[in-house]
Order: sequence, then structure tokens, then C-alpha cells
Amino acid sequence: MRAHHHRPQAQPEAPSPPNAAQLAGARTFAEFYPLYLAEHRLPLTRKLHFAGSTLALICLFFLIFTANPWWLLAAVICGYAFAWAAHFFVEHNRPATFKRPLFSFMGDWAMWWQMLTHRL
Repeated sequence: MRAHHHRPQAQPEAPSPPNAAQLAGARTFAEFYPLYLAEHRLPLTRKLHFAGSTLALICLFFLIFTANPWWLLAAVICGYAFAWAAHFFVEHNRPATFKRPLFSFMGDWAMWWQMLTHRL
């Protein structure tokens, strides 16, 4: 019996990352989020963000149940360390946190939810 060899399907080309002016010009989160996703176009970047955000949630859980404020620091470190490592070493761009902090934070959780629910 002869084995079937499948050709890998061509991956759609990732959108090019936005420039700082585009990010700064987004007036609403709806305008910002597609630009945010373009800055997180590589799968490893998204996975590292997901891991960091998940660890941050776990730290917040421990904060609530232990009342130890060090868990809040751990949550912030986990969330940002994974995300920034992804930007600096995988995506090779500057995190959107520096350009639009609130929209970036919202984007992190929107992307996390879409990954959790397999919509991204």
C-alpha cells in the first residue's frame, strides 16, 4: 500500500504591522484592534501573550485567596514579561503598550478570549 503524501497548504500572508501613526490615530477600540492583531501576527507571539495572560490570571486568583500583595506584582510581571519577550525576540517590534496603553490592555484580553474560544 502506498502512503499518501499531502502537500502543505500555503499559509495566508500575515498582514504587515502598522506604524506608530496608525496606532495613535485609532480613535476607537474597533479601529485599534485590527492594528493590534497585525502587531501580533506570528503564532508564537500570540501563544506567548496567551501564556503570560493566563499566568497573570492564576496569580490574581492567588492574590484573592491569600491576600498576599506579592501576587499582584507576580501577575504584572508574568503578563508583561511574556508579552514583551514575544515582541522583542519573536515579532521584533515595539509593544503597543507604549503607544496606546488602555487599548493595548483591552486588546490583550480580547485576543486571549478569542484564542481561548478558538476564534483566533
